[in-house]
Amino acid sequence: MPDPKFAKPWHGVPREDIHWNPTVIEDACIGCGTCVTGCSRLVYRYDFERKKPVVVDPLNCMVGCTTCANTCPANAIEFPPLSSVLAMEGRAEVRHAIEDDLLARRDILASPLTIPHPDRIITVRVAQIDPATTDVMRVTLAPVATEECFCEFVPGQYIEVWQPGASYLSRAYSIANAPHDDGRITLHLRRVEGGRFTDWAFADMKVGDTLQARGPLGDFTMRSVPGIPLLFIAGGTGLAPVLALLEQQVELFPERDMVLLWGMRSDADFYGLDTLQALASKAAGLSVVLATQIPQETTPTPDRLSFAQGNVVDVLGRENWLAQQRDIYAAGPSPMLRELIRFLDQQGVDKNAVHVDSFAV
Repeated sequence: MPDPKFAKPWHGVPREDIHWNPTVIEDACIGCGTCVTGCSRLVYRYDFERKKPVVVDPLNCMVGCTTCANTCPANAIEFPPLSSVLAMEGRAEVRHAIEDDLLARRDILASPLTIPHPDRIITVRVAQIDPATTDVMRVTLAPVATEECFCEFVPGQYIEVWQPGASYLSRAYSIANAPHDDGRITLHLRRVEGGRFTDWAFADMKVGDTLQARGPLGDFTMRSVPGIPLLFIAGGTGLAPVLALLEQQVELFPERDMVLLWGMRSDADFYGLDTLQALASKAAGLSVVLATQIPQETTPTPDRLSFAQGNVVDVLGRENWLAQQRDIYAAGPSPMLRELIRFLDQQGVDKNAVHVDSFAV
């Protein structure tokens, strides 16, 4: 029988609803017993007559743990794809359960170490709210004090913001512009069903509100030497850091060979196309392709932009952009990025040429 202390819910998800446990490949198993004695959760028992391990209490298995498979000398243990666990981690209720657990056990889990860091926490004001679509808004934040601003960040970086008056942890958002003299920055907020911060932002946030912000943070920044062609790939609001990098490159090297491939589920989900048109009009070397899985025949094609059917990997497979050496900068949901990385590996793209920024709920 499963042990209740091991089979308890995983971040709010009932353990019996999660398919995560080892499978022994009988033909490969040599019966050494390493998995049985190495698992402190008693997932296995040992059949001494057959000299084989047996998975007796699969619900005792720690979700995401693959230690027994990693240490099996015969490679005789399999687990479900880790993507099943990663998909659950992207659910708002799971992220909230983790957040609640951290806060509830703060006295136990708080680090006793004081680690110096250069991060700044400043106060910013909501200067503009632009409802880009029903599920995306662009929010412009301005410094409250002129001496405290995000004026010297590197395009591609992000900041963390706190909801006023809430005890929740901060939320991270990429800055969607290159640095401006006035210190203003723009964030792209995607509505998350049940999301604590976005529920407040879409329902109650207003111009004039003040937020605490920390940063700049992150290293999803331009690493390519001038002259190397660039391929920017974005999914959803992963456009934000890519847009900052693109604005930087258009200003510095407008003739550079650059491609932006931006994926959305349907044509109606794209936003800010006027911004992309303006960038394309300034950069002769820039091509912008909008990948959509559900095209609408009535959607007009914007100037200097083109539509393509399929997700970003589908479109990438049909185009010849990878025929020449390009540095790749990709941002978007984790599932999209994992599929993209697999595709690039299959195409033999040099890993050192691929730079990835991921975000979650």
